[in-house]
Amino acid sequence: MASLPQEMSFIAHGAGGGPEVLVPARGPLPVPQADEVLIRVIATGVNRPDVAQRSGSYPPPAGASPIIGLECAGEVVATGAAVTRFKAGDRVCALTNGGAYAEYCAAPEAQTLPWPAGFDALRAAALPETYFTVWANLFGHGRLAAGETALVHGGSSGIGVTAIQLAKAFGARVFATAGSAAKVEACLRLGADAAIDYRTQDFATEVKRLTDGRGVDVILDMVGAAYLPRNLRCLALDGRLVIIAFLGGHQADAVDLRPIMVKRLTVTGSTMRPRTTAQKGEIAAALEAKVWPLLAAGRCGPEIFRSFPLAQAAEAHRLMESSEHIGKIMLEVAA
Repeated sequence: MASLPQEMSFIAHGAGGGPEVLVPARGPLPVPQADEVLIRVIATGVNRPDVAQRSGSYPPPAGASPIIGLECAGEVVATGAAVTRFKAGDRVCALTNGGAYAEYCAAPEAQTLPWPAGFDALRAAALPETYFTVWANLFGHGRLAAGETALVHGGSSGIGVTAIQLAKAFGARVFATAGSAAKVEACLRLGADAAIDYRTQDFATEVKRLTDGRGVDVILDMVGAAYLPRNLRCLALDGRLVIIAFLGGHQADAVDLRPIMVKRLTVTGSTMRPRTTAQKGEIAAALEAKVWPLLAAGRCGPEIFRSFPLAQAAEAHRLMESSEHIGKIMLEVAA
């Protein structure tokens, strides 16, 4: 690392709070551990967990960088002693354990992937958080298979856009919910077979109509408690509900649990950040084998709504919290 600078710019969030706490700062470069690569960051994505960490409700796990940021793309500039695949100069994207709102970021080699063919840094940086999450939850815990039907809540979000595209690419029928006519149109443009405006329509009623009363096989849900009773009603026999966030609360009272028994439902969920490097590495390997070729062929890809310079991270977070975006919000770090 002798040829690298001693310090880098990064975004600090102090003791936490609103978007205004995100300010540029200077500090030392991270030192890669034996199994890590050090990446000169060109672009990084903004995700809901970043907002939660900034506000103080989602602290990083032990040993992770305290700097916000869970994905990046850029150039490898240094490697740990146990790294075998990547070398300095390689163009990579990575699911990080933190630290991506910075000029340099360390990431485990197992969680690092090459840019898909034809991608630039901005589009590559938009992949890891949503693609790892959707693959692990919709296809892993949710066991979505070709010929089945999925309901994706928040269809115009970064997660939602990815889920719609991948579900269609692997042969499923897909419904999505969204919060405006423009977002409904975006879901349809991205491949959803039907899209439901949850502000003007009851999604449970619409799902019943769209499936002739059968219900859907898998629901990918980021709302949580507020949707739980209707989600259970929407599921078909042997259906699976996969919960990945709690934007509508995490405590559900007076929920009728009988559909779980009568319809043999599975209610599950997960978070990505606490998984081990080995577990995340398995997801990375599956993505490279099964999804990276689809990205290279243009059969799916990130929908980038807007990008900001790194120093304007506060504005990016304000946009995220407004929920006005369709797809990903990005930060550009270097040329």
